[in-house]
Amino acid sequence: MSDYRDPTENPRSREYKGPRAKLSDLTPYLLDHKKALIVALVLSIFTSLLSLGQPLLMGQVISAVEEGKEFTNLAIGIVVLLVSAALINGFQFFLLYRTGEGVVLGTRRKLVSRLLRLPIKEYDRRRIGDLVSRVGADSTLLKSVLTQGLVDAVGGMLQFFGAIIVMAFIDPVLLGSTLLVVFVAVAAIATTGRKLRSATTKAQQKVGAMSASVERALGAIRTIRAARAETREAQAIDKDAIAAYDQGVKIAKLSAIVAPIAQIAFNTAFIVVLGLGGLRVATGATSISSLVTFVILLFFMVGPLISAFGAYSSVMSALGALARIQEIMVIDEEDQGQGDLVRQGDNAVEFAQIGFHYEAGEDEESKSILENVSFQIPRGTRVALVGPSGAGKSTIFSLIERFYEPTTGEILLDGQNVKEMSMDTLRSQIGYVEQDAPVLAGSIRENLLLGRAEATDEDLRQVLAMVNLTEVLNRDDSGLDAEVGENGIMLSGGERQRLAIARALLAAPPILLLDESTSALDGPNEQRMREAIDAVAKNRTLIVIAHRLSTVVDSDQIIVLERGKVVGSGTHSELVKSTPLYAELAKHQLLV
Repeated sequence: MSDYRDPTENPRSREYKGPRAKLSDLTPYLLDHKKALIVALVLSIFTSLLSLGQPLLMGQVISAVEEGKEFTNLAIGIVVLLVSAALINGFQFFLLYRTGEGVVLGTRRKLVSRLLRLPIKEYDRRRIGDLVSRVGADSTLLKSVLTQGLVDAVGGMLQFFGAIIVMAFIDPVLLGSTLLVVFVAVAAIATTGRKLRSATTKAQQKVGAMSASVERALGAIRTIRAARAETREAQAIDKDAIAAYDQGVKIAKLSAIVAPIAQIAFNTAFIVVLGLGGLRVATGATSISSLVTFVILLFFMVGPLISAFGAYSSVMSALGALARIQEIMVIDEEDQGQGDLVRQGDNAVEFAQIGFHYEAGEDEESKSILENVSFQIPRGTRVALVGPSGAGKSTIFSLIERFYEPTTGEILLDGQNVKEMSMDTLRSQIGYVEQDAPVLAGSIRENLLLGRAEATDEDLRQVLAMVNLTEVLNRDDSGLDAEVGENGIMLSGGERQRLAIARALLAAPPILLLDESTSALDGPNEQRMREAIDAVAKNRTLIVIAHRLSTVVDSDQIIVLERGKVVGSGTHSELVKSTPLYAELAKHQLLV
């Protein structure tokens, strides 16, 4: 298990230390590539053995020279070992780099899959730009675990311990002096590495905050331009960028400590070996060939150690990024439930004493949104929800879709409790058009196919005709492949709304939820919207959050909400007489 705090814990609280991960948490991400890693590990071990053979042959060459013997074959052997080790190293590097890219790809796939399936409340708690940063910047750091020497360090350890064993046979006194210096360096670097992991986590959080700020600004770029607020927004983003820079500099400082420690340790060990070794040669305790072999083995011992130090730093940095990824991966996906729809009544939708409040944050009190809300919507009828802003209308739609669960009461679909059916079954019965009518960047075709991927071009044209959007196809030679721009900017507000309705209709749902945002539409567009609503209301249950009186008057039932309570229900003529709030809203054309 990772050392995580509850993901719902308030990151702004004083006690919050940020997410943390352990080395063992990397294992699931590496197991998908275990074959390639095993090959790389074997190659690393083989390279280490080839490297250990080089100083031994070199020692024999020196002895042969001293004794006047032939050493050509020994020299050829050294060249063969050098070339073989270099070629294997090159292939191993490619293999590890490709595997590292595979780890990043696999991580991104898992993370994106999880991000798209989180409970809706999780998106309310987090900034979208920060979530995007985890998919991009954080996942990229995992590659460094492999490409910067984790597997190579394992093989290097064989070379390290192999060198120690050979050195112990050559001169145990020199070896003891060398290891004393090395172990002091290892202790110092380990301390630095722990600080590096914490610093990397904070740095990635800063980058995530900066990404969120950029996403916020670009998402409202027209508003920012119109308000001449480019400079102020740039300054706000600059603060986040500077915070990320400062944290990055802190990481650089910590990383910079590792190299000097390793270099000092190596130089000190080298001086100790030369000084003490020279003294031992002078006293006859060892030979020159043994000293030379020992010095070369020292290089082969310290080299893997330095690589291991670098790998350690990379792993600590990767663990900081992994902690942020795991913070999302440990969140349970939205519960999909089980069960099919079994029609048990004539009401398409029924709310039975529903109460609801959003989960409160730390040091906050939960605020009730709906209180004891009950109503019935017969199948095939047209129903309008009206009321002042904040009355709970959009919350009712979210509860029908089960984006949130009611605090009290139960919701029935065709007489069956929605909790007794799977999310897929429930949502296949419902089409939902949000107030801001999201249109995705891409073509008209791509937007419509979200509703039903297997739909034909003829299906697409028919559904566009139903909502009076045929004209959009005619004004661009690309037809269905015409681009709509980021957030549908190439379309008017009314066209975006009708395209969203068409997308929902394509799935032919028996129930359609429409948050009718017509308050900003001009006369012709409002008329087209009314015609579209009249067309889609045929042969299905239509529930509309109404903003215009023209949408309400023809409804079979109007439900009036105020402060989370139902204060009236009936037809237009009935409510004008019985419900003062509705009469007041109707007087002002329901412009709320």
